[in-house]
Amino acid sequence: MKCVPELFGSMVFNESVMRDRLPKEVFRALQKTRRTGEALDPAVADVVASAMKDWAVSKGATHYTHWFQPMTGITAEKHDSFLSPCGEGKVLMEFSGKELTKGEPDASSFPSGGLRATFEARGYTAWDPTSDAFIKDDTLCIPTAFCSYTGEVLDKKTPLLRSMDAISREACRVLRLFGKDVQRVTTTVGPEQEYFLINKEDYARRPDLILTGRTLFGARAPKGQEMEDHYFGAIRPRVKAFMADLDEELWKLGIYAKTEHNEVAPCQHEMAPVFGTTNVAADHNQLTMEIMKKVADRHGFVCLLHEKPFEGVNGSGKHNNWSISTDTGENLLDPGRTPASNAQFLLFLTAVIKAVDEYQDLLRISVATAGNDHRLGANEAPPAIVSMYIGDELQAVVDELVTGKPHENASREAMSVGVLAIPRIPLDNSDRNRTSPFAFTGNKFEFRMPGSSLNIACTNIMLNTAVAEELRQFADELEAADDFAAALDTLVRREISAHRRILFNGNGYSAEWPQEAARRGLLNLASTPEALPHYVDQKNLDLFARHGVYSESEMRSRLEIVLEEYAKTIRIEGCTSADMLRKMILPACMAYSKKVADGAAVKKGLGICADTEIKLASDVTARTAALMEKTDALEQTLAGIPESAEEAAPYCRDHVIPAMEAARADADALERMVDRSAWPMPDYTDLLFYV
Repeated sequence: MKCVPELFGSMVFNESVMRDRLPKEVFRALQKTRRTGEALDPAVADVVASAMKDWAVSKGATHYTHWFQPMTGITAEKHDSFLSPCGEGKVLMEFSGKELTKGEPDASSFPSGGLRATFEARGYTAWDPTSDAFIKDDTLCIPTAFCSYTGEVLDKKTPLLRSMDAISREACRVLRLFGKDVQRVTTTVGPEQEYFLINKEDYARRPDLILTGRTLFGARAPKGQEMEDHYFGAIRPRVKAFMADLDEELWKLGIYAKTEHNEVAPCQHEMAPVFGTTNVAADHNQLTMEIMKKVADRHGFVCLLHEKPFEGVNGSGKHNNWSISTDTGENLLDPGRTPASNAQFLLFLTAVIKAVDEYQDLLRISVATAGNDHRLGANEAPPAIVSMYIGDELQAVVDELVTGKPHENASREAMSVGVLAIPRIPLDNSDRNRTSPFAFTGNKFEFRMPGSSLNIACTNIMLNTAVAEELRQFADELEAADDFAAALDTLVRREISAHRRILFNGNGYSAEWPQEAARRGLLNLASTPEALPHYVDQKNLDLFARHGVYSESEMRSRLEIVLEEYAKTIRIEGCTSADMLRKMILPACMAYSKKVADGAAVKKGLGICADTEIKLASDVTARTAALMEKTDALEQTLAGIPESAEEAAPYCRDHVIPAMEAARADADALERMVDRSAWPMPDYTDLLFYV
């Protein structure tokens, strides 16, 4: 039996380890930096580095790395040993404050969106003392920011930290108006992580899964998720063993893995952690995805994090549960028992409503990827139209603010299920809306649009900065008011009325909603190429510059990076499709039709009726010929992809994807016609319903 409290955080240089290993004055200085953001004295860094090295070596570490998050969406690391020569062929294990605080990885080979040329190679990593160092694979990993030689930000951590500073600064201004002595406001996140597990041997026979993360071909299995028997069902022993191993690895790294269960689709599952400070939660989620894949391999699985690995069943998301708390422990999104009379809560709620309405384009951009385009809008994923669900009770409060019609506080009494032995259930102040992109769930907002492979830093940069802007405007207005209470009442009523259009408690899947959203003036950015150009709308450039999160050049570079990423993704998918068609599917179909035709000839030679075989051979041959034409068309389309990312992204959406889908339709039809033993790869039944 594992002793979880002793196991938890055992591979992390956390506050407890620091307290034990650092001199008191050094510990206090480091804690002040971690809590207030003040710069760290280089002398303190030297002491921390030495203690960190000694601790890491005691845990078996021989190397260290600056662990950072470039614009690739995954993490990066360059390993250096602690070895230092000391003469006579001997070495010491050393680690300095300079090595802790600064690294110099090559910056030219990471996506930069034109900020760096190939010959301009130098880049820097800088220690983020607010996120604990940890040991992974016998290497001390130091969370760091990443920038170019000229200072432009090339990672996802730095702007996230800047956005956290921005929302803290403006929220503290607002709270002071309510008489609160608050030094720091922190956004917290709990990202639910969905994923698929499939057999390693099946994965190895699917080039599409290996190269793209999703199945580019595959007829639906006779059974999918329609029986609704997998969701929260009994976890299979193999999967349970994986989950137990995963928990242990995550707990060692101080990751609060809390919840695990079967998701809706066959072989789909979910892991959810306890809430954490946003930048630490982002670090932990990146680690979680990496460790999921490693642990899966040990159990004979492959972990799929693509948003839509299989057609016809649920895709995988990463619900971003977001809230705001003070350094005194107050949750600013907790409405209390009487939200209508909770002026502070209503002001922060108003700020979020206004932010989501005014910057709905940025929220859509933050989740815009080729993979997520396949997921949004069906199978419990929210639509691409950003809207907010706040529940009946808060909606009634909002309606009263706008119309002046009195609102009676909801009683929220306990609910009885009609069985005396079962206790009465306390009701929450809102139901859940599975189709809402941005839903209030009691004391937090659940942003359901992010895809499972996404780095959550992107979403939280947008959300933090947008809310910071609204709080800035509110603070400016209220600080200048002679009568705070009257000004607050006027502000909340005015802004709720102006931005009420973003609130929608209904069915996001209904045919009427897109028309209603258009009538309200909401954006419907159905695809990534439609969403991304809004990155550099003037209001967005102004927003990030005002709060010091991104410069204009950094914004424009990110637009180029994500456009390129989209086009490259679709091109790889198109080339993989064509390759599989030429080398696997077409040869298998031609061989099968020949086999059937040969059998028909033998039967005819014996005077036996062969009409069935002749029809099957004819049908397979005709469909194979059609598939050959579709393959030719796909290859011609791929050859026409423009050079510039700005032109390539919409071209891939409008031409490459339809060509791939046309070929897939014929290939999937042939899969249903060809003998299962003759099909050149595992089918959906093999992949989704392994034992």
